Amino acid sequence: MALVESKFIWFDGKLVAWSEAKIHVLTHTLHYGNGVFEGTRAYKTDKGLAIFRLHDHTKRLFNSAKTVAIYPKYTQKELENAQIELLRANTYNGNVYIRPIIFLGYGVMGVNHREATVQTAIASWEWGAYLGDEGLANGIKVKISSFTRNSVKSMMGKAKAAANYLNSQMAKYEALDAGYEEALMLDDEGFIAEGSGECFFIVRDGKLITPPNDNSLESITQDTVIKIADKLGLEVIRKRVTRDEVYIADEAFFTGTAAEVTPINNVDGRVIGSGKRGEITKKLQDAYFDVVYGKDKSFEHFLTYVN
Repeated sequence: MALVESKFIWFDGKLVAWSEAKIHVLTHTLHYGNGVFEGTRAYKTDKGLAIFRLHDHTKRLFNSAKTVAIYPKYTQKELENAQIELLRANTYNGNVYIRPIIFLGYGVMGVNHREATVQTAIASWEWGAYLGDEGLANGIKVKISSFTRNSVKSMMGKAKAAANYLNSQMAKYEALDAGYEEALMLDDEGFIAEGSGECFFIVRDGKLITPPNDNSLESITQDTVIKIADKLGLEVIRKRVTRDEVYIADEAFFTGTAAEVTPINNVDGRVIGSGKRGEITKKLQDAYFDVVYGKDKSFEHFLTYVN
């Protein structure tokens, strides 16, 4: 999806023009992949622009950095305030996606990253539905990937680290090339792990089932949907899910900051349920948008208003 440029990017403590936020070609992270980032959304509510779960996303950014042995120059509170400052400095006509990144800069080369400088940037831009408005309404086609989700034996999947996403890119590329809209990856034991950038749910007999985060990112959106389901009185089961259980599910959907709540209507050529957005999926989707747009006052503590 093409970027819609904003006026400013926050870069190492300063607001700089979008076109001036530059790095050197020998930036360490560019070559060796050790950098961490977040994806956060801000929504145009009736009370103004509001960042959804700012504290939780920024905390996960710092947890990711600690996991991969990067030591930020700023505190969590400073980066929370920086995101607010950035959104106040820019002008938006719609909902906003926020991308903080902590990375290793120019100055040293080689696998040893201990002496590399640490840099921090935050960009934000207007971004609509990641998998399309049509996908939100009617669902998408998904392919179970030939690429296994990075094993916990070799990579640290709880870190939202740049290097981890080559795995996701290849899975997504394969799915698109085969005529699907998204990939679903298995773990190294053959159970469902996650999408290329989303967590996964199915519905069977009125019960909501989602895999544990043994081999996936600890998703903030997944957590939100589980909290919403609890409020709605829906039973939520955390258990391993097999490929064949997906095929016979009554409903299925992805969750994620970018994907929000996106229904799945087809997996590997098997129609899921009626082939349309399911009743429970729609109920959760509607409730989720009520939360992020500030219409559900019981979840308003998740919103940080910036105007």
